[in-house]
Amino acid sequence: MSENAFITEERIEGAEEGPLAGRTVAVKDNISTEGVRTTCGSAMLAEYVPPYDATVVSRLKEAGATIVGKTNMDEFGMGTTTETSHFGATDNPAAPGHVPGGSSGGSAAAVAAGDADLALGSDTGGSIRCPAAFCGVVGIKPTYGLVSRYGLVAYGNSLEQIGPFANTVEDAAALLDVIAGADDRDATTREPPRGSDGRAGGAREAQGEDDEPNYADAATGDVDGLEIGVPTELLDGADEGVVETFWDAIAALEDEGASYHEVSLPSVEHAVEAYYVIAMSEASSNLARFDGVRYGHSGGFDGNWNETFAQARKEGFGDEVKRRILLGTYALSAGYHDKYYKKAQDARAWVKQDFDEALTEADVLASPTMPIPPFELGESLDDPLQMYLADANTVPVNLADLPAISVPAGETDGLPVGLQLVGPAFGERTIVRAASALA
Repeated sequence: MSENAFITEERIEGAEEGPLAGRTVAVKDNISTEGVRTTCGSAMLAEYVPPYDATVVSRLKEAGATIVGKTNMDEFGMGTTTETSHFGATDNPAAPGHVPGGSSGGSAAAVAAGDADLALGSDTGGSIRCPAAFCGVVGIKPTYGLVSRYGLVAYGNSLEQIGPFANTVEDAAALLDVIAGADDRDATTREPPRGSDGRAGGAREAQGEDDEPNYADAATGDVDGLEIGVPTELLDGADEGVVETFWDAIAALEDEGASYHEVSLPSVEHAVEAYYVIAMSEASSNLARFDGVRYGHSGGFDGNWNETFAQARKEGFGDEVKRRILLGTYALSAGYHDKYYKKAQDARAWVKQDFDEALTEADVLASPTMPIPPFELGESLDDPLQMYLADANTVPVNLADLPAISVPAGETDGLPVGLQLVGPAFGERTIVRAASALA
């Protein structure tokens, strides 16, 4: 396991029987596992051992899965390369010497390297889809509210979702079947609307009225009659080789009976700025609890509370986390809240409206998952802005609370390229069906 995909390698055995019996699953290290260290890739939580399981972990165990370890990640989920981890960078098994993407890079690398059959990550602005694209595997970001966040260490509550990685769309969908569904311990969860997959007749097609939606059954590869919308803004400025690979994948879907038309999402021009204001503001609030007293690395009390608090956070947090806390605190501060945070929320509403409108005339929207191939290790660390802009195609989906999947589309210069398919709210069966024609 030379790619440094795991922070902690420890087996957690599940039930003897179940839909995932005999399958191994790697779990991102911001998802709580009872009795097993959960660090969030940070010195702040380097020795933290949760006293409880996240809901998704309980469901994995009940389904018979064997958890094989906790995977490396950008610290507290803040990054696009898995290089901000306190435990060192993860190499990309599909493109050695390059980043695996982030923040769930360890989970994607574990699947790509064959160290686990399946994996869980979390996606706040692309943190499942980016590493899936960079490592040449499948990753699903579910609709906001489909999967419980109970036990996920919070970064941006209104944006993040736990989701699956696998080598095939059907396997990823089978893992989603296990973890999806309402949870009394997470008030933001809900069951998918009955008889609907975001469009008429989807999620419950060929099922009884009382059945749960089965996502793996949707992986039929049948895209005959599927209408694909291609947002032109998500191709502008993308790497030429990535764009060529994207169009090759669209052509392959056309050969199977799908058709496409171009759509416009003018709001996405402001999506990255809006996303980072909202995400950093929520991070500032969420990470305030890590003060060395209630949680996290101790600053060593010397009689001055402010000094102790500052020392704990200075030593416990890395540069990227500090940067985002500072910017988020500034955006929420008196006199600036309306100037930044309120405007970002207005932009978010505009993004959601654009997506909903585009999806009235398309079953799915398609774009390159990432506008660039994987960075070389170390390439983006000195330029955080370059890293933020790389999220241009993924963050709008989180702002709009929609489901999306990244599926391998091919390669450019020997580096993996992912195709992103976005569906209507709770349209997981639609994106699974469309993506299964490719993987």
